[in-house]
Parts: sequence; structure tokens; C-alpha cells
Amino acid sequence: MNHDTFAAVLAALTPDIVANLKRAVELGKWPDGRRVTDEQRETCMQAVLVWEMQHLPEQERTGYIHKGEKEGETCDDHDHNQEQTIKFLH
Repeated sequence: MNHDTFAAVLAALTPDIVANLKRAVELGKWPDGRRVTDEQRETCMQAVLVWEMQHLPEQERTGYIHKGEKEGETCDDHDHNQEQTIKFLH
């Protein structure tokens, strides 16, 4: 797929279409049961990632990993290192 075609496809994407593309990548098949080829999977994933970068905040994008806070930014060091008891219920 050339750059112009890819740009045209991206411009036409809606949240529902993106959800369907993500589902096809995850399941490896289209809604009608046909297998997603490796090339289709690659193209769908690229489209999803680019669309998400343009339309979603970082924390809602595919592959986002929350890295948390650095030690000392939100709690005291002595609170961070305290032991905690865990109870297993059966």
C-alpha cells in the first residue's frame, strides 16, 4: 500500500472501524471468518497505532504501559519499604 493510499484509509477510519481492525489483529480472522494474512495484520496494526496516536490520549493507546511514580515523588521512603501482611482466604 503506497503512502497516499494509506493516508486516505487513515482519514476514513472511525472508532468502530478501528475496533474491528484491532479485533481482526487479535483473533487472526475477519468477522466473516476468513483468515487475516500476515500482510493484512501488519497493515491493520499500523493503521490502528497511527489512528490512536492522532485521536487518543497516550494512556488509552494500544501498548501503553503505566510506569508509575518514581520513588520519593509521592510517598516517603520509610512508608514505601514497610512490610505488609497478606492473608489468603479459602
